[in-house]
Amino acid sequence: MKPPSPQPSRQQARPADIRRWRQYLADERAEAAVYRDLAGRRTGEERNILLALAEAEGRHEAHWRELLGDQIGKPRKGDIRTRLLGFLARRFGSVFVLALAQRAEARSPYDHDADATEAMAADERIHEEVVRALATRGRNRLSGTFRAAVFGANDGLVSNLALVLGISASGVSNQTVLITGLAGLLAGALSMGAGEFVSVRSQRELLEASTPNPETRTALPHLDVDANELTLIYRARGMSEQDAAVHAAEVLRDNSLAGTRPDTRQGISADDHEAIGTGMKAAVSSFCFFASGAVIPVLPYLFGAQGFTAVIIAAALVGIALLVTGAVVGLLSGAAPLKRALRQLAIGYGAAAATYLLGLAFGTGSI
Repeated sequence: MKPPSPQPSRQQARPADIRRWRQYLADERAEAAVYRDLAGRRTGEERNILLALAEAEGRHEAHWRELLGDQIGKPRKGDIRTRLLGFLARRFGSVFVLALAQRAEARSPYDHDADATEAMAADERIHEEVVRALATRGRNRLSGTFRAAVFGANDGLVSNLALVLGISASGVSNQTVLITGLAGLLAGALSMGAGEFVSVRSQRELLEASTPNPETRTALPHLDVDANELTLIYRARGMSEQDAAVHAAEVLRDNSLAGTRPDTRQGISADDHEAIGTGMKAAVSSFCFFASGAVIPVLPYLFGAQGFTAVIIAAALVGIALLVTGAVVGLLSGAAPLKRALRQLAIGYGAAAATYLLGLAFGTGSI
């Protein structure tokens, strides 16, 4: 907990205090505007939550206005990160903005600033969790597509860059490198598509095997009430013997087997089939995402670049793409985008460097 400290009066405030308060005031105004802009793109409960966050930032703004009094000065701009957040909120209002807002709330300086109240510091910690929850809704909505896009494109980038650089280092002709790169693109994309198709179909088949047979309800009128075999269904699903007996009695009384649907404790719901999607859609998406990444290292050879120049251009293009995909993963996961981008770059370049060295070692010059 932040140690209590007497609030400085305006007469006692140093110029550094005045500057800091003015910046806090500007930041609070900017953050409130971000939440209002986001609320303008939402409806229902999400809109109300975002407006409540804007109202809370307004209370913090009032605190700094009161401390500054007649020394409030000219309106200042918020810090660069808050202004960027506002720009994105006005134009996109997406889960990316909420992920950035989550990080912004986590960086609040109020915990260690004696001029901020404990309530303000507590507000900022709560705001982080509120924005995290809102961002999680968006992450869940796009998780399947996002997973296919990022993993597919990243696999295409890394695997085909490694293939192209390894073959290029072996000393073969440019035409051979180009044909190899295009073959790697097609083979990898087909493999990804087929793998995703099998994976999704298998998941759907597992779900279907775990879904109760709707025809079972026709047996209800003929069950022996004294033996009540229906209790075994609910006991198999994890209910205690007593709870299963009570629930089975209710079902028999209502002559309905609605309770035979899987419950949430099994992790299966009626929407699970929809969330997984169709095998063909997943296969086509994976094929396209992989191909979109795998084509990048081939581009220099397609446009006639030669030798080491083509290698450098291919590596540079893929490096930029890896930084972008890594940053996007970082933003959506609420982590530092730069750290994730550099990690993605290091992994990709590490794989490419290994195959390039192997190409040099076993190339035509060594035979």
